Amino acid sequence: MKEYLTTRIRTFLRAYEQQTVTKWGEPIVGFADAKKIEVLSSIVSPTHGVPEDAVKDATIIIAYFIPFLKELAQTNTRQGLASPQWAQSYEETNAMFIELNACLIEDLKRKGVRAAVSPEAGSFDREKLISNWSQRHIAYLAGLGSFGLNNMLITKAGCCGRISTIITDLEVQPDAPMTEELCIYKKNGKCGLCADCCPSGALTRTGYDRHKCYAVCLENAKVHNSYGNSYASEAGGAVQETGSEVCGKCVAGMPCAFR
Repeated sequence: MKEYLTTRIRTFLRAYEQQTVTKWGEPIVGFADAKKIEVLSSIVSPTHGVPEDAVKDATIIIAYFIPFLKELAQTNTRQGLASPQWAQSYEETNAMFIELNACLIEDLKRKGVRAAVSPEAGSFDREKLISNWSQRHIAYLAGLGSFGLNNMLITKAGCCGRISTIITDLEVQPDAPMTEELCIYKKNGKCGLCADCCPSGALTRTGYDRHKCYAVCLENAKVHNSYGNSYASEAGGAVQETGSEVCGKCVAGMPCAFR
């Protein structure tokens, strides 16, 4: 089943990208133990969602990382606002996730497996600036990578990409969190380029200010307003900007971007 799902995701991507400007690299898939997700209520937020919100007696959460291509990352390495290509790919990828997840859920249903997307996926508390369904942390629990200084999950294919998850009652062996440290700075202190490239000073070697970071995302949204806003519908009218709330400077062009 693990090999089948990885192949299914890859096949879907190759077909879907025929209708998008965005192209993607090879996906990486992991399987998190649904019973261990409760730890995120103390790590991420007390209001973090639980698998049972979507699937009763959930066992496995499928987490998958979809890398961007190096050509896209290169467009976003200059100082200043995010590139329009980056904003477009961000929105196209989020839209693709909706269709891919629906496809996987239907495939699993035909195989007698219940599956669903968390009702909290895509939601974002605009006051606390915290998600109630952390795709990154679930992907970590699924063994896909380790967290970098930039707060992104660094996988074997890097951190330049997007993550999505599906809750299931699959009967497969869950993967364990990765024990290897993939962040160069955390490993030996010899990098930190992501902090140096942060346009707002939100990311430093000693901490992270999510409000400074989000302010830059809102500035980008004012400019990149041709591609929509992935989170507008989930925000219940709370989104004032209709543009793409992106930045990506701490992943594009980094040594850990693609490895």
